[in-house]
Amino acid sequence: MNNVQATEQQLIDEDFMRQAIVLAEKAELEGEIPVGAVLVVNEKVIAKGWNQSIQLHDPSAHAEMQAIRQAGSEVENYRMLDCTLYVTLEPCPMCAGLLVHSRIKRLVYGASDLKTGSCGSVFNLTNSEKLNHQVEVTSGVLKDECSTMLSAFFKRRRNEKKAAKKARG
Repeated sequence: MNNVQATEQQLIDEDFMRQAIVLAEKAELEGEIPVGAVLVVNEKVIAKGWNQSIQLHDPSAHAEMQAIRQAGSEVENYRMLDCTLYVTLEPCPMCAGLLVHSRIKRLVYGASDLKTGSCGSVFNLTNSEKLNHQVEVTSGVLKDECSTMLSAFFKRRRNEKKAAKKARG
């Protein structure tokens, strides 16, 4: 890829990541951890997802899972060949496994997850040679915006818990 193509791809990645950030904001408004995802094929969004684990009482209702489930219904296939997934936070082991099983071609994420990240930070399931599929990974797209949103959310949650504890006595 030459410099012009790389710059064009970066602009495309940033545009779709901004769409994922809007979905992360939606998750936060619903009381969820602010993570959003968009699934794209041929530069067209085919599915969207945001964290819904709390409201659905479903530990698997991560943004990536929601987007890929929606896409499966849309394309009537469990394989997401030639698709790119944009997500604001590096996928966990469950979601990284999902990317491999659904044959996602490319993953683009914003913030790294230094506790459970499974696409290079803690584990690297998406590029394990022991698995039958590897995912092309681009990390750090709009990472400051993505990281700031998550940090602010968790800081607010900690402060709310402290205030509630203090109010109880």
